[in-house]
Amino acid sequence: MKEFLFYIVRSGLYLGVFYAFYLLVMRRTTFFRLNRVALLAGSVLCALLPLLRVRSAQLLVGAGPLSITAVGEASPTGVATGGSLEWDQLVGFFYLAGLLVVLGITLICALKMHRLAAGKESTRVNGFRTVMLENGNPSFSFVNTIFICPQDLEQNPAIFLHETMHVQSRHYVDLFLFRIIQIIWWWNPLVWLMRTELGLLHEYEADEKVINHGIDATQYQLLLVRKAVGEQRFSLASGFQHAKLKNRITMMLIPTTNARMRYSYLALIPLLAIFVYACNPTKNNKVPAPAAADETEAPAVENQKAEPAVEIRTMEADEINCDTPDSGEEIIPFQLVETKPTFQGGDASDFSKWVNSQLVYPDKAKEEKIAGRVVLQFKVDTDGAVRNVKVLRSAHEMLDAEAVRVISASPKWEPGRQKGEPVAVTYTFPVIFQLR
Repeated sequence: MKEFLFYIVRSGLYLGVFYAFYLLVMRRTTFFRLNRVALLAGSVLCALLPLLRVRSAQLLVGAGPLSITAVGEASPTGVATGGSLEWDQLVGFFYLAGLLVVLGITLICALKMHRLAAGKESTRVNGFRTVMLENGNPSFSFVNTIFICPQDLEQNPAIFLHETMHVQSRHYVDLFLFRIIQIIWWWNPLVWLMRTELGLLHEYEADEKVINHGIDATQYQLLLVRKAVGEQRFSLASGFQHAKLKNRITMMLIPTTNARMRYSYLALIPLLAIFVYACNPTKNNKVPAPAAADETEAPAVENQKAEPAVEIRTMEADEINCDTPDSGEEIIPFQLVETKPTFQGGDASDFSKWVNSQLVYPDKAKEEKIAGRVVLQFKVDTDGAVRNVKVLRSAHEMLDAEAVRVISASPKWEPGRQKGEPVAVTYTFPVIFQLR
């Protein structure tokens, strides 16, 4: 649930940045069709961006030394606690409740329009399915059906032409797609504001096409004023008097935007790129490597399981301790050997998985709430055996003993090679015991 909520928040932030850019740059242009496409495509892009994993640049050393994290669950009484709700569950319930409310409103609206169409006389006018309303009711279109009263159909052909422009432009597709966005990101006020902006774009485009069909602009504007007393009945529909009258008339009067203004939209690309990097979910998601004794312990790993878990990462070059044993024999550090040692036919991550399957958090250490980082060093000898396991940094004797026990019991590796000859290779291997 936490990951989903983080996704919803991050994508909501991306949508906020995009919609703010639209309001500042794109809103006052006359590129109605382009703005429609940009608004919908940008919304979908912002929904997908949080799924993109952008990692910070770092020096990788082959399949280098690994950080193994054993996670135990502290329970002083020996009985697991439970029954209380986590914060993410409470937030998740609240989010789902809001989602269901918006979804319910949408379904009720669609059902009402379906019943309205089913209970009225319908005919085809100029090739369009038309449902006749009672005189005085405002006209609107829904999917490929036009709802209009007989009086408007006979006396105000511009209204019918306006609704046909909605149908021909497939504005209903935009409304359905954006309704999905409203349902998922219902908590974001900018989403609701942009729904209004999308409706205005539809009206601007329909008005422009009506005037281009030869309708006198002044008479058309007067007709808008006379019909302005109606109100929007259905959020999924497009209607003659459903949008702000002043905005529509103003948009008819302003000159066409210079075509070069389209290039200003490209400024959105670096803006979103910067924001994606700033909100990079993996940038700071590192487990600290072995450090000096005066450094603080690693933060708790996000793992609620009582059994050990493994977190694998490649360590930075300056984090790797390459001390060799005191025996004087020639041993090559892992990052310098030509052919890396392999474990059971796989890479070093397979060894990590094996360690995880063997590692046991000592019961007494859990009872006494003992946790810490044990830093080990060992060598993979020329015959593939793991030898010279020693503790470079101690956490507690019980934790040290468990870490040494598991590493010492390792099956044989395929040894590393230098110039084709098997050589001994050193590893520095942190094991973090963390109580949850």
